Amino acid sequence: MKLTITKPAVDWYKNEMEIKSGDFVRFYVRLGGCSTVQSGFSLGVDKEQPKESGVKVMDDGITFYVESEDMWYFDGHDLAIDLDEDGETVLFKYE
Repeated sequence: MKLTITKPAVDWYKNEMEIKSGDFVRFYVRLGGCSTVQSGFSLGVDKEQPKESGVKVMDDGITFYVESEDMWYFDGHDLAIDLDEDGETVLFKYE
């Protein structure tokens, strides 16, 4: 699995979550919500250090990652994180 995040999405997370260089942003599986890869589950986001990251990407000194225990959720898909055209909503694209 590959994880990518666009610069506009990085900047959005920096502003919304008040994160800075040296911080960690975790994408994790949560029960409920809507997803095109796993029915009845969706992605949550939290600011915490990894225990055992399965995939990670660093941008502007910030580490964005998914724990190894949550890799099943992606079912062989890559995750691309971007913003919508208005720059207000984060988009999770499973490729």
